[in-house]
Amino acid sequence: MWTKENIPDQTGKTVIITGSNVGIGYETALALYEKGAAVTLACRDEQKAGSAANEISKTKSKGSIEVLKLDLSDLNQIKEAADVFKKRHDKLDLLINNAGVMVPPASFTAQGFELQFGTNVLGHYAFTGHLFNLLKAAPQSRIITVSSLVYTAGKIDYENLKSEKNYDPNREYAQSKLANLLFTLELQDRIEKAGENIISAASHPGATLTNLARFITQEQFDSMIETYGELMPAWKGALPSLFAAVSPEISGGELIGPDQDGGLRGYPTKAVIELSGSYHLEAEKLWKYAQEATGIIYP
Repeated sequence: MWTKENIPDQTGKTVIITGSNVGIGYETALALYEKGAAVTLACRDEQKAGSAANEISKTKSKGSIEVLKLDLSDLNQIKEAADVFKKRHDKLDLLINNAGVMVPPASFTAQGFELQFGTNVLGHYAFTGHLFNLLKAAPQSRIITVSSLVYTAGKIDYENLKSEKNYDPNREYAQSKLANLLFTLELQDRIEKAGENIISAASHPGATLTNLARFITQEQFDSMIETYGELMPAWKGALPSLFAAVSPEISGGELIGPDQDGGLRGYPTKAVIELSGSYHLEAEKLWKYAQEATGIIYP
């Protein structure tokens, strides 16, 4: 049973966690701060992030905590955020792409993409790209991207990524979580071809209670509980991300999730990735789409 008590000392490690003012991101940030890391909360709402940072800093630690304004739904602001971070730091040991939007009303990013795809996928693709040189500057850096078990229901429709045809919130969420996993795998392949000493891995939190459910009605929430059972608290849902971030057992291209009830609950373990044999082609196609959509090429 792996818990945050198993996290080794993180003194000297520089960490960014997106969407870390609440929920899984907050618990991930707190755990790494407690172990001595220099943690940056990269969040859309600076005020809420500041409150979270103040709360985390009450914990006795050798670590440090700071806030970075990051709006993953705007490619221009993403670059601004990365530039600010690069002025403050000369390396990045750990980037956890945790932030996400789940089943909102039909909405769009600043560049016109459907909000879930534009934020969850293109936003993190761009942010990672802008920070890639800092990741290369660290001796053994990691990029952890949070997916979801609903990736198995996802299918990427390249003709509808700006809601050109129609909008289905659940379909688009599953699409974005599949894309997060494909991004992780393609990034690892490209890292290996480039000869970089970086790990790209994915995690999923299982059935966890977080503020992602804010767009779900009470009736839908009750139905979800009936289908999936009891939801884990955020601290437990954060364990797969933490395990992926720090465990010496991790290799690139792996997916970490809870070990019980088909991945819905429990403690972190290596999960089986359920993708078709041709997923490499889909991952490469998605990567090229992201390159063109954002104008950012890496590694």
